[in-house]
Amino acid sequence: MKRREFIEKTAASATLLGLGLSISSFKSNEIKHLTILHTNDVHSYIDPFPADHPKNPNMGGVSRRAAIIESIRKENDNILLLDAGDIFQGTPYFNYYGGELEFKLMSMMKYDLATMGNHDFDNGIDGFHSQLHNANFDFVSANYDFKNTVLDGIVKPYKIFIKNGIKVGVFGLGVELDGLVDKKNYKETVYNNPVEITQDIVSTLRKKEKCDLVICLSHLGYQYKNEPDKISDLKLAALTKDIDLIIGGHTHTFLDKPTIVKNLDNQDVLVNQVGCYGINLGRIDFYFDTDKSKSSSGKSIIV
Repeated sequence: MKRREFIEKTAASATLLGLGLSISSFKSNEIKHLTILHTNDVHSYIDPFPADHPKNPNMGGVSRRAAIIESIRKENDNILLLDAGDIFQGTPYFNYYGGELEFKLMSMMKYDLATMGNHDFDNGIDGFHSQLHNANFDFVSANYDFKNTVLDGIVKPYKIFIKNGIKVGVFGLGVELDGLVDKKNYKETVYNNPVEITQDIVSTLRKKEKCDLVICLSHLGYQYKNEPDKISDLKLAALTKDIDLIIGGHTHTFLDKPTIVKNLDNQDVLVNQVGCYGINLGRIDFYFDTDKSKSSSGKSIIV
């Protein structure tokens, strides 16, 4: 099937942190270009949907995603490939292999980092831990306290990347597990308030780590219209500051371009999520001037 793309430049691409500058204001030899690729809620979908599927005929599949990622790497070698959780559960591949295949394929595609979704506990926290040797990438979660579990010291709050001189801090947030996951599956894992944790982590990333770009890998969910008080990516963006991009999951929300939310400092935060089942691959491009001012553009690629 011929690959199709929904491409939309975000309104953020016209601004450089409120300075009123556009990408064209940069001199080409001064621009540093960083591409963020991301998935969420793949749910063990390895194969494409069948040709007769009523909603997603011939769409998705790891082989196509891998080919698209590889083609983008040829355009720009400054890439971060991220996943926002719920890697597991949804097809017999998970039932038979317990996550081994998913982690091995993600490693082959050179994923850099992921966070945990509620379904990643479906084989229990011990089952998740037992498959980590198959993952050549790390997991982050700042608001899950794993102190009294097998993941203590393994799943860190955040990770730092340096790409072409750009320092990127990525942290993870997970949804409340109580009511979604059987207690025996997550054991002594403690869920902490995402907003409070975020303020602390982002302060560390900006002030101590001196990050030029801060990304949140969130499995909180995009929005809950019928539960306005429930924390979500849109609320998190509005209630915090100093996050540049929230890559979301959990609600299987498809956005053909990132949503822009004003934070506590009235600065723009990009919030993106690309549906589910590996049908879409998100792409956000950041451009940095010599003084680290930045602009961005975003799109969703249909696999």
